[in-house]
Amino acid sequence: MEVDYQTEDSSSFKEGIELGDVKDMRLEAEAVVRDVLFAVSEMYVSHSLDSALDVAYINVETREAIRYCLELTEAGLRVVGYAFDQVNEDLNTQYHETVYSLLDTLSPGYREAFGNALLQRLERLKQTGH
Repeated sequence: MEVDYQTEDSSSFKEGIELGDVKDMRLEAEAVVRDVLFAVSEMYVSHSLDSALDVAYINVETREAIRYCLELTEAGLRVVGYAFDQVNEDLNTQYHETVYSLLDTLSPGYREAFGNALLQRLERLKQTGH
């Protein structure tokens, strides 16, 4: 199940922060973290690994207490390590277009938190009549 969900005040992963025709992946990574922090145990842009305009690294711990290091590039997001700040060059993992798709494949707890957030939002809309 792939679900692309964005919180009300979040930045779109696809729109990004653009500098001319180049996205700044460091800023994009911060936006990714803000979008899904509610649905994971821990998530932050790596301070140990070098980020640049074209690549950034994000550490995430799922609600199942499994840690990953993610790489964010123009191609999308992918797992590059199974510990914080770890890049395994031998890993050949699939790129995901969105953080939502990636976390959906990695974490049942993310799916549950996402579903609950969606239900709460729908309930608020129903209550306000919008």
